[in-house]
Amino acid sequence: MRSIRPSSTARRGGRTRRTSPVLTAVALASALALTATACESGDTDASAETSATAAADDGKLKIPDDIKDRLKEHGIDLDKWKNGAWKDWSKDDWLREAQDYVNPIIEGLWDPDRMRDAEEPDQEVDESDISGDQGVTDPTPEPVRAEAIAPSYHANAPTAGKVFFDSPEGTMVCSATVVQDPANPGKSNMVWTAGHCVHAGKKGGWYRNIAFVPSYNDAGKSAKELETATKEEVAPYGVWWGDWAQTSDQWIEQGGSTGGDGASYDFAVIHVTPEKDGDGKSLEETVGSALPVDFDAPAVPEVEEITAIGYPAAPPYDGQALYNCQDEPGRLSLSASDPTMYRIGCSMTAGSSGGGWVATGSDGKPALVSNTSIGPVTSGWLAGPRLGDEAKGVYDAVSGKFAGQ
Repeated sequence: MRSIRPSSTARRGGRTRRTSPVLTAVALASALALTATACESGDTDASAETSATAAADDGKLKIPDDIKDRLKEHGIDLDKWKNGAWKDWSKDDWLREAQDYVNPIIEGLWDPDRMRDAEEPDQEVDESDISGDQGVTDPTPEPVRAEAIAPSYHANAPTAGKVFFDSPEGTMVCSATVVQDPANPGKSNMVWTAGHCVHAGKKGGWYRNIAFVPSYNDAGKSAKELETATKEEVAPYGVWWGDWAQTSDQWIEQGGSTGGDGASYDFAVIHVTPEKDGDGKSLEETVGSALPVDFDAPAVPEVEEITAIGYPAAPPYDGQALYNCQDEPGRLSLSASDPTMYRIGCSMTAGSSGGGWVATGSDGKPALVSNTSIGPVTSGWLAGPRLGDEAKGVYDAVSGKFAGQ
């Protein structure tokens, strides 16, 4: 999660996060400590060593012609990329614009150890993270303790999974949801997550090696048991690489690594393809389910209950188990000029960002209506964007790009 922290927070391994003064938010009637719930990162050096080995061992790099052309346009050498050049995050080489997304498959990069070791990243605090011009905000919800979803996760939450990716800070992780593709009914390869799980926002570009693992740790093994687990046990339905991703223009231009900047537009859609050639089945066919997305969800006062799902990774959680929270939503407005967000009571922490929020849609059936974006450092509540025209535009664009495929 992206955060504004009123005091220093100890990290695992004795590290500490940098802090900022408490910021007054008039409409919230208190100082908010916002954190982008989601992303956890591992040690940069360790992940680099692992990935370089994975890329070099099999010498395979699946690169479609259109990606080759885009890499060439930006002066990126394919052989160097395969052998670790993707770890160069210099400003000139970090692709930023919406049309510049490239994500070549490096087979074997996401092994069980690399997935398991993704942890919370160090994040800075910016006093501009909360605007002083607040809109309508309801009282802070009472905390709701997240409930563990019983394994198998595929049986009880088949559309849920994890998104893994590399950033300048190291190996990172978010949560995500398999969603329907209107251009390919019953055969969707589309995944919904948060914008900050694919793009760094106003001060950065697209993250790299983005991959989705549905039903991660499906059997609900403990962290200790996962140390000796096979890849098939960790990722029983495969690793699916993002061959295209799209987020809102507002997130790219406004999004910040901490706090509420761009949070009302913090959503993204990833189109995926299997890491290894499989049986020709789509992601939806493989997991057996995909959620519809409702862009006409009722206003907050008319929504009786929302369920948020994710893999929280910051203490007291460890990122290896799937949880959910159910609560009646309230309104959270960070800026009078931006759409009001949903907010629910929930104890889930970093690692759950991007996870789907499910409610009864406008047709009376369960549908995805939001995703986890921000929450307080101390946990207790989560907030997600209300999906409107901008979100539908992103969704339709990704669907249309792969129509008929």
